[in-house]
Amino acid sequence: MRTLILTNEVLARAGAYFEDCGAHGNEGTAMIKDGPSGMALVVPDQVPRRGPLGVSVEVTRKGQMDLALAVEADELYVARIHSHPYQAFHSPADDANPALTYEGALSIVVPFFGLGLRRGLDACAVLRREGDRWRDLPVGARDRWVRTE
Repeated sequence: MRTLILTNEVLARAGAYFEDCGAHGNEGTAMIKDGPSGMALVVPDQVPRRGPLGVSVEVTRKGQMDLALAVEADELYVARIHSHPYQAFHSPADDANPALTYEGALSIVVPFFGLGLRRGLDACAVLRREGDRWRDLPVGARDRWVRTE
């Protein structure tokens, strides 16, 4: 697998979306696709949830269709990116509900309802799919797999 170069434009769009969700006390989720036409952020229709155990977000049936229709035959979803209210880590819910399951897929968790992206990718948790599990890619050991432009 080649090193994924995340564009500043995609990260800025993700940060703005997550901060908007966070302004309402909600998490957000999106996918990053890549292909010959370039990289893009795809934000599916979703419903935020708040309860006694915390916050979450559910991609609706329409959102699932949004995702299916947004990727062209020569494109691939290379990463899921989503926000958490506090620290950046893969929760048990993230592990149980992976949006991507192929070897080498990435999962990016943005802390503080998206504000973490203001500090760049180093403020985020980045995980890589290996076999049937997610492996954390610590800052300083990520460059083989993912970088920003």
